[in-house]
Amino acid sequence: MSTATTTEAQDLAPVSTETLAELLIARERPPRPGPVSASLTFGWRAILKIKHVPEQLFDVTAFPIMMVLMYTYLFGGALAGSPSEYIQYLLPGILVMSVVMITMYTGVSVNTDIDKGVFDRFRTLPIWRPAVMVGYLLGDGLRYTIASIVMIGVGLIMGFRPAGGFVGVVAGVALLLVFAFAFSWVWTMFGLLLRTEKSVMGVSMMVIFPLTFLSDIFVKPETMPGWLQAFVNNNPVTHVASGVRGLMDGSGAGSSVAWTLGWAAVLIAVFGPVTMRLYNRK
Repeated sequence: MSTATTTEAQDLAPVSTETLAELLIARERPPRPGPVSASLTFGWRAILKIKHVPEQLFDVTAFPIMMVLMYTYLFGGALAGSPSEYIQYLLPGILVMSVVMITMYTGVSVNTDIDKGVFDRFRTLPIWRPAVMVGYLLGDGLRYTIASIVMIGVGLIMGFRPAGGFVGVVAGVALLLVFAFAFSWVWTMFGLLLRTEKSVMGVSMMVIFPLTFLSDIFVKPETMPGWLQAFVNNNPVTHVASGVRGLMDGSGAGSSVAWTLGWAAVLIAVFGPVTMRLYNRK
């Protein structure tokens, strides 16, 4: 038998269990991904879901456009004398309302993945445990940004002229994104806690509607009854809307910005640990 034939026979010979175990143990494993890398990976997964299901963008494009057109031309003349005057006050508020309302879809996405069994696979991965949740929020951050760009673009066409200029608009959107990221932790908790996505949506709307409509999004609190002003003035959505409005119109919104950042910190501090506790026990 030739040398080449002997070598081939040796290569094809069965490997013993001990030898195979030694080979597997000796092989160097890839490093464990860090928190940032894992979170960005799950964020990219959320973005890919939008790519494959583009209908998800309906809520951040058609819905905001419908809202700003409807409220401006329906109530602008009655509340501010003309639609062009009213949109200067309304647009930052409608922007806040639109983004806050679509935050609930974070909880819906979490609940859907649980129902499909995807979470069972995520829990077995050797990654930073909160990375899955943070990834959902990072992916939804893109949707919030798209909604903001669409709203501001439509507003500019309709006559919105922010006195704060480009810097003020960017600062206002950044403040809104920070609050939306924090507020989304509420819905991740409900996504883990409730059984169906319809339940998540139902509870979310029960919370969002009072917070958005009982605020200064549409009118100034000074025009409301005293008992209602007490709620509106302490509503977190009012602080966000006032902060975004103040940054965009250049009038200054130091206290509202501080309140918004404080609310964001409280929401993350409270609902972040609760969400992770439910996630670990799911």
